[in-house]
Formats: sequence, structure tokens, C-alpha cells
Amino acid sequence: MQLNPYLTFNGQCEAAIKFYAKVLGGKIEAMMTYGGSPMAEQTRSEWRNKRASDAPPDRYEAMKGIMVTLGIDDPAEAERIFHVFLENGTVQMPIQETFWARRFGMLVDQFGTPWMVNCEKAA
Repeated sequence: MQLNPYLTFNGQCEAAIKFYAKVLGGKIEAMMTYGGSPMAEQTRSEWRNKRASDAPPDRYEAMKGIMVTLGIDDPAEAERIFHVFLENGTVQMPIQETFWARRFGMLVDQFGTPWMVNCEKAA
């Protein structure tokens, strides 16, 4: 079994994906707009430049009851990622040492995605 979270955005998908790729060292292999898809003619003209993970305003719901968790091996890297994700975001739990982790923190980023950054202690 493989679990793949699918995030939706309130019109900010392109900015979010570029931000996540920059912070996490990812490479964007492909990005498609509604207007560049086979469904282009069935898409309202004002949404043709939006990305497939941009939900129309009448369908968008903020994420609740879920968090994207990053498991990071290095405490300094966990701190870095937490603080960069925090840009224009909201802290839910400051990053700190806990009984199970060298660093653990929770936040909601500027795009509304809730994150847990976890750097576990050695077993």
C-alpha cells in the first residue's frame, strides 16, 4: 500500500508548489494548468490559468483534521525547514526538543497547509 496526500489550494497552487520545491530541494518535473489540459474547453475561462490542485472557490475547503508530517534526520535541517515554512504562517507548537524527538514543531503555512516537522531521537 502507498499513501499519497493530495493537497488542494485556494488559487495559490503554483506559488505553493514552487515554495515547497525550493524549501525541500525538490524539482518540479511538470505543472499543468486547467487550460493546458484535455478539459480546457470545459473549464471556465477565468480558471484556465489555475493549476489542477486549485479548487474553485465554491469547492475549496481548508484542511482540517490532517497534517503533513516531515521526518527529518538532522535537527538543524528540521529547524531550517520549520522556520522557512513559518514565513507568513502560524505556529501551532514551537519547534523544540520533546521526549521522542530532538526537534518537533507544528505550524500552518501561508498556503493553509498544516505541517508537523519531526526529527526523532535515536532508538
